[in-house]
Amino acid sequence: MNWNYRHRIRSYLRSSLWIIPFGAAVIEQILATILHAIDWRLGWGGMGWGVEGAKVVCNTVVTFSLSFIVFTFGSLLVAIQVASGQYTPRIIATTLLRDNVIRFTVGMFVFTLLFAIKALNHIETSVPHLLVLLTALLGFLCLGAFLFLIDYAARLLRPVSLVKCVGNAVLAVLKAVYPENLEAAAERAPPQIGPVERTILHQGTSGVVLALNAAEIIAEARRINGVIEIAPQVGDFVGAEEPLFLLHGGTGAVDENLLRSCVILGSERTMEQDPLFAFRILVDIGIKALSAAINDPTTAVLAIDQLQRLLRQAGIRNLRTDQLSDSDGIVRMILRIPNWEDFVHLACVEIRYCGVSNIQIARRLCAMLMSLRETLPAERHAALTQQLDLLDRMVEKIHTLPEDLALARVPDSQGLGGSTKPASTPSSTSPSL
Repeated sequence: MNWNYRHRIRSYLRSSLWIIPFGAAVIEQILATILHAIDWRLGWGGMGWGVEGAKVVCNTVVTFSLSFIVFTFGSLLVAIQVASGQYTPRIIATTLLRDNVIRFTVGMFVFTLLFAIKALNHIETSVPHLLVLLTALLGFLCLGAFLFLIDYAARLLRPVSLVKCVGNAVLAVLKAVYPENLEAAAERAPPQIGPVERTILHQGTSGVVLALNAAEIIAEARRINGVIEIAPQVGDFVGAEEPLFLLHGGTGAVDENLLRSCVILGSERTMEQDPLFAFRILVDIGIKALSAAINDPTTAVLAIDQLQRLLRQAGIRNLRTDQLSDSDGIVRMILRIPNWEDFVHLACVEIRYCGVSNIQIARRLCAMLMSLRETLPAERHAALTQQLDLLDRMVEKIHTLPEDLALARVPDSQGLGGSTKPASTPSSTSPSL
């Protein structure tokens, strides 16, 4: 099984809700059989249950575990509809369906239901006391898990919880895609790469590039003694017969099928190797909250909080990792990756455009940009200063009343309600770069 199929299987297992409940059903069948054999061999009767009493216990557990399953899936469908309508549809696959608390709780309910049915089937003229005892204990555990799940789901669906989940997920992606800090990055001379000698086209179903097997591509480039360039960026849509690889040397000996198997395509972007997708999700939440239909600028402020956190992490990392070398230090792979300006533009432009008329958003966005400019290295300041200048010009254009204009120009980390100390306009305080 090659890397392509292993990656698809791992991604499917992580994002499928039914896997853990199905596994729980299989484990239940094995465990219940073993416990029944132990109970029959020991002849344990410590609980003193009669046949009718044991049946009542098992029937009760069957009833409310089944009710918990129905209620949980019904509530999950409602939660998916609310989340996709209120926030963004992209939050479903990235957060809700990958939440292990929900998956394992449903698995417990399924396990308990089948275990109680199994115990009930063994109650005839005698009572399997060990099975009935464990059924009762599982029933109490399910009751506690159900109450916990209600509280957990209510907290999970809050805007602050969802944006924080996305933020936490992308931090790991940033560290994986950009492993070097900005200070530790060594200066590299531009490699001497020849012209493109051959283009390998994508064959098969069109889709979005989800992930690349960089190690295998580098190994193949070293084998053919050439340089392999990835034409699309992770997150790009690639259609049939569109360029997938650009070969700089070693064209005769390349294994096209091997290279194609190093690229994972799917129907929707994921965050695994695509940090910009998490920014996209947060921006979508922010601009949807700013729409006239929802009109919830405080949720947009929560999204900006996470964008500031992620921009700071991106700003302290070496984003120039578009040339990968082999163990001998020879460049073997070239790929397109987002740079600092890409991150800043995605985080700021749409929210600024949709939210500049809202004083809360203008103040919070200004506070984010000024805070990043004060804390990040000087080479990151140009893009931030540009966005500050654009924000100030749009604020001046939208807010015609002098009092509103002065208020909108105050940077405020809370949006509205925090700092009230007047601040000079961003353009007048911009450092010379």
